[in-house]
Amino acid sequence: MPRISLTDVVDIISKSGTPKATKVSQIKYRQSYSPQTDFYKALREGIVSVHQNSHSKKELYEILKFLTDEKKIKNYPKAIQGYEKWWGKKNIVWSAPFSSNYSFQGIDIGINPELGLVIEGEPFLIKLYLKDEPLQKLRIDIVLALMVTALSGGAVADCKMAVLDVRNGKLFCSSNDSVSQAKLMKMVNAELAYVSALWDQI
Repeated sequence: MPRISLTDVVDIISKSGTPKATKVSQIKYRQSYSPQTDFYKALREGIVSVHQNSHSKKELYEILKFLTDEKKIKNYPKAIQGYEKWWGKKNIVWSAPFSSNYSFQGIDIGINPELGLVIEGEPFLIKLYLKDEPLQKLRIDIVLALMVTALSGGAVADCKMAVLDVRNGKLFCSSNDSVSQAKLMKMVNAELAYVSALWDQI
């Protein structure tokens, strides 16, 4: 069964016509994941470690001490500043996240929130958005819809699914609008049906 990521799904849905087919082909034939080419790996793991070990937000800057890549040295501080801004004075406690899959028409999507946090007493599962490019509403809506669908059954009661725009310190949370949720998932399923039909022909 072909396995794609949340990012892949959004990238496919964001395109139309020939570029959409090209994106599916790129996903199918790209190289396997390598930690060495994962630009934000150290940052994600550093944020997780700070919460797991109940450290203060100032400990986030320890991530920078181990960097040797000039691009990361230049890029990471803004993301850390954004995360620190979002954290603010909130009372945050670590709660281990979990992963799940969403499957449709033979296409498997990995749903992997980086953070499980209890914020001011409320449980959250959070997907981090670390890139410099503006975070589009479509991306937020699709990711939240898939998180709600795939993760709600295994989460604690009243757990909110969320996407954190790290650089801008903004948290976007799932709503209780079941109608919008259903419409989004119909769109996702239609796109996955397209990927499934195309996959073996490219």
